[in-house]
Amino acid sequence: MPFSDYRTALVTGASTGIGAVVVERLAARGLQVHAVARDAERLAELAEATGCQAHALDLTQTGALTDLVAGLEIDVLVNNAGVSRTGNILTADEFAVDEQIAVNLRAVLHLVRLVMPGMVARDLGHIVNISSIAGVYTFGGNTIYHATKSAVHTLSRQLRVDGFGKRIRVTEICPGRVETEIFGRILGDPEKARRELFDGYESLKPADIAGAIEFAIESPRHVNVGHIEILPTFQVPGGLEFERRVS
Repeated sequence: MPFSDYRTALVTGASTGIGAVVVERLAARGLQVHAVARDAERLAELAEATGCQAHALDLTQTGALTDLVAGLEIDVLVNNAGVSRTGNILTADEFAVDEQIAVNLRAVLHLVRLVMPGMVARDLGHIVNISSIAGVYTFGGNTIYHATKSAVHTLSRQLRVDGFGKRIRVTEICPGRVETEIFGRILGDPEKARRELFDGYESLKPADIAGAIEFAIESPRHVNVGHIEILPTFQVPGGLEFERRVS
């Protein structure tokens, strides 16, 4: 569907990384972009550079989301915001569970609940959900993150059913390792994350994900690009471990 068919977009996790680049790309395509994140200072800089509308708020506050979209007609929704924590379910604390569910899943569900009915009424809209290979493959660690992203994966398929008969397109972007700040936040040390996860690796960049989103949106209006799995060439998904126990 040509970008000219759309007028507005809302992007979460917009202050840095994938979200910031997506805001830049969509604004350059002529959309009025509503950029949502918690970092007001970075959002202000992004607004100065792109002309987007900055909204500094916490996605876990459903009332704030409701107030934000009231009266807005959002044609393109990009659910990009996400958080993760190290460890599996055996080491997780209450905050790790609640935070990841609140940001990675609950906020996504509420935004779709708030925005999609307007798309259906206008017979026009595109929802883009950023999931992860962690949502479709199993490998060690980050169990709660895997669970939330798996839910986003299933939600993306279900939304196509919910919007049946309307010109509502839904795209799930399923990335491997992308060079963003999330890993520094997970490890609590951006330099350590860079040394251990990025130095010497040909990782994906935020622009690679933004390019995939552009491709899906600008596809002909009769084409729904439902799922894009995008990984670095040298990264393979999944994994198999077999513990041997000798009696």
